[in-house]
Amino acid sequence: MELPERPIVHVVQHLVPGGLEVMVLELARAQSAHHPVLVISLEGDAASARAAWPRLARETTPILYMGKRPGLDPLLVPRLTRLLRQVRAVGVHTHHIGPLLYAGLAARGVRNLRRIHTEHDAWHLQNAKRRLLAQIALKIANPALVADAPHVADAVVKALGGARPQVILNGVDTDRFAPGDQPAARAALGLPESGPVIAIAARLEQVKGVDVALRAMAAVPGARLAIGGSGSERANLHNLMENLGISSRVSWLGHVDDTATLYRAADIVCLPSRAEGLPLALLEAQACGRPVVASRVGGVPAALDPQSGILVEPENPDALARGLLSCLSKTATSGQSLGDPRGFVMRTASLAAMEAAYTNLMLGVTP
Repeated sequence: MELPERPIVHVVQHLVPGGLEVMVLELARAQSAHHPVLVISLEGDAASARAAWPRLARETTPILYMGKRPGLDPLLVPRLTRLLRQVRAVGVHTHHIGPLLYAGLAARGVRNLRRIHTEHDAWHLQNAKRRLLAQIALKIANPALVADAPHVADAVVKALGGARPQVILNGVDTDRFAPGDQPAARAALGLPESGPVIAIAARLEQVKGVDVALRAMAAVPGARLAIGGSGSERANLHNLMENLGISSRVSWLGHVDDTATLYRAADIVCLPSRAEGLPLALLEAQACGRPVVASRVGGVPAALDPQSGILVEPENPDALARGLLSCLSKTATSGQSLGDPRGFVMRTASLAAMEAAYTNLMLGVTP
C-alpha cells in the first residue's frame, strides 16, 4: 500500500462496526477531499477487519493496521514515531484512550506535529487506572482536547480537571442519509409492505438495550420491530423474544451495512440504549427524515430534534412503549412526523460542519 505524504493521521484502537469507527471513517473521507488522510488501526490486520466489516473493502482512504500485541505493547510507540516521520504527517488525531496513549506519546517524538485528541465518551474515566493513564498521556501529548458532546466535555472536566474541551458534535453525511422510497427499502430488506415498522440499528450488546425494546414491543400491538445489528447477546435476545410471544413481529436483519435503507424502511427509529456518547444512528435516522424515540442518556438529548423526537427514561419498557405508541399515533394522524428531524441535523450536526471544525482546528493547533 502506498502511503500518502503529509497526511492528517487518524488513530483508532481497532476498526469494527461501531459509532466511533464510523465517525472516524466519515471524517477521514470528508477531509480527504481537501487534504491527504491516513487512518491507523492499532489492532488487527486488513484481511480480518474486512471480513468482519465489508465496508472497509470499499474505503478509499488509506488504512494501515499495526497488529498491536495483546496487553501493553511498548514497542508500538517507536514504530508509530518512525511511521509518522516516514509519511511526514501534518498532524495526529487520536480517538479514545488507547490511541492517545500510544500515538500521543509517539507524536511527541516528531517535531512540529500538530495534535488533536477527541473524547467520544467518558465512561472509561470512572476507572481510576484509566483516569491516571489519561492524565499522564494528555500531559505528555498535550493535544488540543475535543469532546463530541456537551455531557462528555462536562465529564472530562469533572474527572481530569483543567480547561473544558472544545465541543465538536459528530456529523453525518446528509447526502447519503436522506429521505427515500420506503416501499423499495422494505423490499430490499425483506420487510412487509404494509404496517408500521420500528427500526433499531445497534450492536446486540447489553448496553444498547435491545432487550428493553423487545419488552416494550409486547405493548405495541400491530407494529414490527426490525433490528439491524449483530453481537454477543443475539441468542439471549432471541430467547427473550420467544418468551414474550412476539416472534412473528420481529425481523432480525443481522449487520446492515447500508443503514440508510433501514431508516427509510421504518416509520420511526428506536434507540433504547442504557448508555451512549453522541450516537450517529440517531443523527442518521433523523437525516433520513425519521422521528426517533430514544433513552434519555449521554449525548442523546443534545442530538434529538425536540419537535419530532421523544425522550424516555432508560431501562423502562413501559415508558418506551408509551413513547413508541405516541410517536406512531402522531405519524399515522399527520401522515408524516411532526417537526423537521432532517432540518435539525442539517442545522446542527452535518458531516460538512464537523469536517470544517476539525480541519480548521488541526491546521491551527500549536504543538
